[in-house]
Amino acid sequence: MQSIKFGPAGLGGVKEAITNLEKYKSLGLEACEIAFTYGVYIKHKEDAEKIGEAAKKLGIELSIHAPYYINLNSKEREKVEKSKQRILECLRVGSYLNATRVIFHPGYYNNFTKEETYNDIKKQILELDKEIKEKGYTPKLAPETTGKTNVFGSIDEISSLVEHTGCEFCIDFAHILAREKDYKFKEIIEKFGKYKSWHCHFSGIEFGEKGERRHRLTERKEWVKLLKNLPKNTKIIIINESPAPVQDSVSGAEIYHRQIQKTQ
Repeated sequence: MQSIKFGPAGLGGVKEAITNLEKYKSLGLEACEIAFTYGVYIKHKEDAEKIGEAAKKLGIELSIHAPYYINLNSKEREKVEKSKQRILECLRVGSYLNATRVIFHPGYYNNFTKEETYNDIKKQILELDKEIKEKGYTPKLAPETTGKTNVFGSIDEISSLVEHTGCEFCIDFAHILAREKDYKFKEIIEKFGKYKSWHCHFSGIEFGEKGERRHRLTERKEWVKLLKNLPKNTKIIIINESPAPVQDSVSGAEIYHRQIQKTQ
């Protein structure tokens, strides 16, 4: 049985977090991704635990988006180590939040070949996994498909990381559209269809020859296209990253429950 939970990217500050979760619940949303994109702003264990408990009671599944300043493939090893520390801090706080996944952009090709880049990023993820187990952190690592052709994170690269490291994944359909000029639904099912739990991002997107430029509002027809092509018998989280993520998440949920679910 297919199960889809919708929710926005963004929880707001610590003081308004629980109020925002209650609002999301009242709107019929069941997921939320906390945006640590510019740094981990929930500093105290007690705050994280309170937010996590509230989300659990409300039936809202939390995830985290790690900071943008992450590159697991660089000649400057200090940059790599700092990137790993940022991910580990997300995992630490995420454990208190009961977050299921930490989403992150893995890195850049820079002057390395694609094979060298892949091998380095794979190595860093395996090293992170060792630390996760040692420290007892509970969220799963989930590298994300990226939206620019010069950035690591193609469908093949992310699916290979999952295969070779045991990590989870984030399929960003807007990024794939920007990168490939097509949603590549068939290819995605071939690569990820065997996994029965998916974490996805979706929104409208503006793109050019080299990939994504900016997110935009999510059109109804794009929601319909996505929802008709998602796998059955799969638990799916869809996080919306448009400029109006709450409104667009509500629209996606309404389209799914009123139009798509009835035909399945």
